[in-house]
Amino acid sequence: MHRVLKRRNVLTSCKRLDSASTSGAPLQASLPVTSRRGLCSSPSLYEAKSIGGALAKPRIDYRAIIDNAVYKSHNAFNRRANVPVNTIPDIVRLQDSHNSISVRLNQLKAERAEVGERVRKGGEFRVAALEEAKRLKMEIQNLEHTLSELDEELLSKSLLLPNDTHPNVPLGAEEKAAQIATVGPPPREVDPARHHVSINQDLKFMDLESGAVASGSSWYYLKDMGAFLELALTNFAMSVAVKHGFTPVMTPDVVKEEIATRCGFQPRDEQSSAPTQNYYLHRDDTESQLVLAGTAEIPLAAMFAGKIYDYGALPLKVVGLGRAFRAEAGARGADTRGLYRVHQFSKVELFVVSEGNVETSSRLMEEMKEVQTEIFNTLGLSFRVLDMPTEELGASAYRKYDMEAWMPGRGGWGEISSLSNCTDYQSRRLHIRHQLASQANQSKLPEKDARGPNTTFAHTLNGTAAAIPRLIVALIENGARFDTEGKVVGLDLPEALRPFWLGTTDNIEWV
Repeated sequence: MHRVLKRRNVLTSCKRLDSASTSGAPLQASLPVTSRRGLCSSPSLYEAKSIGGALAKPRIDYRAIIDNAVYKSHNAFNRRANVPVNTIPDIVRLQDSHNSISVRLNQLKAERAEVGERVRKGGEFRVAALEEAKRLKMEIQNLEHTLSELDEELLSKSLLLPNDTHPNVPLGAEEKAAQIATVGPPPREVDPARHHVSINQDLKFMDLESGAVASGSSWYYLKDMGAFLELALTNFAMSVAVKHGFTPVMTPDVVKEEIATRCGFQPRDEQSSAPTQNYYLHRDDTESQLVLAGTAEIPLAAMFAGKIYDYGALPLKVVGLGRAFRAEAGARGADTRGLYRVHQFSKVELFVVSEGNVETSSRLMEEMKEVQTEIFNTLGLSFRVLDMPTEELGASAYRKYDMEAWMPGRGGWGEISSLSNCTDYQSRRLHIRHQLASQANQSKLPEKDARGPNTTFAHTLNGTAAAIPRLIVALIENGARFDTEGKVVGLDLPEALRPFWLGTTDNIEWV
């Protein structure tokens, strides 16, 4: 089991993490430091965490933005990020202003200390010193207010920028994806009779009409064979993940909108003018606004928020089962027919917290890809693995692999899985950190030497183990059996699902 550093006492002396500050102005927001001896925290943060689970503001590396301004600008353009043209120059300007005001503020505080000493000494100049102290107090308050406003503007502009991009990621739109591998049997010929909506006329595994009555278009019921398929696929995918060391988690399906945003979950819908793709329980524009989770990745990431892990405790691997809710499902024409693009679906999600270096998280990404490949290959699917191009990475991914299964009834490849290495994009926003190797033996040191900024932000990775409706589409369109008159008489299903099958097997053949 992993060990999270435990809070014992609030230390009386706290060191700041922002060691890379200049001219008295931190390039990164300060954050409480946990040590083996306890937690160094501001009382307000301690109270917020204990009462409402509030997180500190995201901690963005402003220096990295300023030192790599040209790259950051090109990177945002290549990813089609919604970043105004002057955002990065504005960040540079704001940081310069922050530095200048910080220098002046420090000077005024030094003057205030000197004036305060004159006031304490008394004498004939005490009245004049008191007037000077009042003037300095007002000027300091004004500058502190200005700094606070600059901090807010710096953060809001910096949060618009997407993650950096792996140098091997293809440049461009979806069609520029690089095919890494093809796995499984040769694809069947395209056959409209194999479309899962047509097959449903005979197998009756779903009810779209009742779904429309109950909830509207792109909602559905799975019944009989469809319901058994969901249960079997869910348990099969979970069993493979657990075999590979993932701890199972049942996640909440409701999350704070702030948590979803910190995870970078802002799915774009190019064909819709809607400002959001989230389902709101009740929109009130507060920080605690609740939304239905778009993926179990979001509540899984929140499990690790605000924590600092011992050196050597990572990686942490969890597999979550949750419902995914997508408000944009009905905006893509032909894809709205059947189960391929729906508003709600069950999803088994892999999530990993890694040490904060690209070498380690890249290796773990390949290991997660092998787990996904095992799941889909064991199901007997024909699928391909794609290295997705810059315009398909979204905000958080440093690199993303998609897996697409052949669906002969739909007449093409359909996405069944994705895998993203988000490096420190999410951890900086959720405050997920770990100790560095240099602090591993600090429990042997005196307390004054055991504290310090020897932590770094972890990396996070997420990948789909099973998006249930998409897998049902692929299995049914490939596995349907027809008689000589073209009527569907049964279904071939992979042997791997048999141990998890709860229903009758009268028209099923295990292959």
